[in-house]
Amino acid sequence: MAIALYARKSIERENSISCETQLEYCKAMIKPDERGEKILTFVDNGFSGGNTDRDGFQSMMRKIEQGKITKVLTYRLDRISRSLSDFVNILAVFKKYGVEFVSTQEAFDTGSPYGELIVKILAVFAEFERQSIIQRVTQAYAHRSELSLWMGGRKPYGFDLEPTVINNIKTKRLKPIPDEIEQVKYIYDTYAVEQVSLGRLLKNLVENDIKTLSGGGWTTAKLSTIIKNPIYVRADSRVYEYFQMHNAQIISPPEAFDGIHGIQIYGKTKHEAGNNDFSDLKVVVMTHEGVIDSDTWLKCQQKLSKNKQIRNAVSNKTSWLGGKIICGRCGRTMTTIKGKTGSGEIRRYFTCTGKTHFKDCKGTKGTIYAESLEDMVYIEIANKLETLKNIRTSERKNVHPEINELRNKLKSIELSQNKIADMLMQPEANADLLEIMSQRATKLKAERTELLLKIEELENTEIDVKQAINLSKKWKTASFEEKRGVCGIIINRIIIDEDGNAELVWNI
Repeated sequence: MAIALYARKSIERENSISCETQLEYCKAMIKPDERGEKILTFVDNGFSGGNTDRDGFQSMMRKIEQGKITKVLTYRLDRISRSLSDFVNILAVFKKYGVEFVSTQEAFDTGSPYGELIVKILAVFAEFERQSIIQRVTQAYAHRSELSLWMGGRKPYGFDLEPTVINNIKTKRLKPIPDEIEQVKYIYDTYAVEQVSLGRLLKNLVENDIKTLSGGGWTTAKLSTIIKNPIYVRADSRVYEYFQMHNAQIISPPEAFDGIHGIQIYGKTKHEAGNNDFSDLKVVVMTHEGVIDSDTWLKCQQKLSKNKQIRNAVSNKTSWLGGKIICGRCGRTMTTIKGKTGSGEIRRYFTCTGKTHFKDCKGTKGTIYAESLEDMVYIEIANKLETLKNIRTSERKNVHPEINELRNKLKSIELSQNKIADMLMQPEANADLLEIMSQRATKLKAERTELLLKIEELENTEIDVKQAINLSKKWKTASFEEKRGVCGIIINRIIIDEDGNAELVWNI
């Protein structure tokens, strides 16, 4: 075991005390009972204290980590480091390996209560410095993002990066790779088809021998990442409304959503899957041109959103209602399993995946036999299909009357919002009036968001009524897949409450 003496002389200050003199001061501080200890000297002559990249210092730290040093003496604290955060980290290493630290000129000794106090004070300042650095970096990142600058990270499939200058700042912009972009378009166009799932899309790519041009195979995770990325969309007012209704922080002004350029989102490193609240995300219109029209992109988002709602479903082909049955207690999908009744008969019944897989739900009180539920839904669908026979396909070309009504309400709210904004700008407005107007504005904003969500649901739920009407003619003899197809078209979900009662939520 040894005592280490450390000296450093800055290259910027030629008139500062020499390393030899510093070592003499350190030797004078060695206690009488330590005279027999081995003394090791470490010197960095002509090195700055702004970092720890110094030969002598690094050699001393290696000896400490090897357990060969019990005490370190230096002339002043700043000989070790001029960086507060570095200094606190160094002291943490000293403490870890049981090394005492002494400064000859500041009566600093970690073996004393006073020395411990100084360490804690330094730790507070180090934390303050760390938070300040984080804030500066965050602000700089946000500012660059708001200027539509590429913020780095893995480039999205279909694009390369090319150097450019934006607002007098050297950066990079996305440049399309034609062959990869064609694959991206194929992925969106295929997935936009009503009955095509991610699994079906993947199978389609494999069957047609469509491979990624960047190497590696397709997976549903890769496909999902591409489909939900707004970097590809030609962002217009509908895309603006989509992010607005999901509470995203839209940095770019509405006029930037010109139906030409793509979008970049940033914020949380990883947005929680299935969370429709985008308030932790910021949206910026970029300088590159999008490649997917907004209708197709929004339709795909709607499908992905529905997938998330039933993300806990277990794939099963034992019931044509699979994926539609939702537990009213926890919101997870119910799936069919087989079991014996008291009489020994093997029957299928629905059980909550929250109960069987996640162990956080009690499920329903009674047993939901699959045959009984299918019979009930069968009758309800048959009745529903009868009513659809009176719907003329030509009427589907007109604007949905409910959408028209909702849009009219939306315009009324927007007019009211504009009036309130004008009133708030009046110089004679008093505090009471401002408070009332502010409350009214908040209420209107909530109503507007609710209307936008309803409009999105109606516009993006593509229902092939004609197909449903044709199938109604042979419903009684329909195959398993045909029944599942009709179910997928006209039923949104079937909610089973804790008492076993079923509520059908229709798409039409």
